Amino acid sequence: MGLGNPGKEYRDTRHNLGQRVLDHLVRILHKRWTREGQAMLARATWRGETLYLLKPMTFMNVVGPPVARLARRLGLGPADCVLVYDDIDLALGAVRVRMRGTHGGHNGVRSIIEAFQTDELRRVKVGIGRPAHKDEVTDHVLTRFSPEELPLIEVACAEAAERVLNLVTARAPQEKP
Repeated sequence: MGLGNPGKEYRDTRHNLGQRVLDHLVRILHKRWTREGQAMLARATWRGETLYLLKPMTFMNVVGPPVARLARRLGLGPADCVLVYDDIDLALGAVRVRMRGTHGGHNGVRSIIEAFQTDELRRVKVGIGRPAHKDEVTDHVLTRFSPEELPLIEVACAEAAERVLNLVTARAPQEKP
């Protein structure tokens, strides 16, 4: 699940980095997005495992309920999900994997944790850096990357996509009888 906000005005912002990573995955897996309720969905196979790549089309602070409904409809529980999102507490372009944890102030993650009623969700976080002042956070996450930052972001998206696929691969053998 790649987190972000809907609409063209948000597409290339820092807060939509999770969706940007999923766009990268769709390209390397040679798939296309289709509309599925309140989300864009791409179905793929990776090393024998079915993947549902999901970009919610709801605003970040209310993303949890529609995502949880779609996950249930697809037969997926929290253990099957990997969240991909931006993190202001990581340096620009840094990628970190977590297997569980709090929302860390991220409203999209907060909404998903509440909807799934668990914090045991695997995550791939991509750093967007923290602004100098706390009152600049909203403006910071809603700005676009500068031309100088874009090469670093493209490398981070590729690394994050690889980490997502590694999480799927690492989990797959445990699921088979």
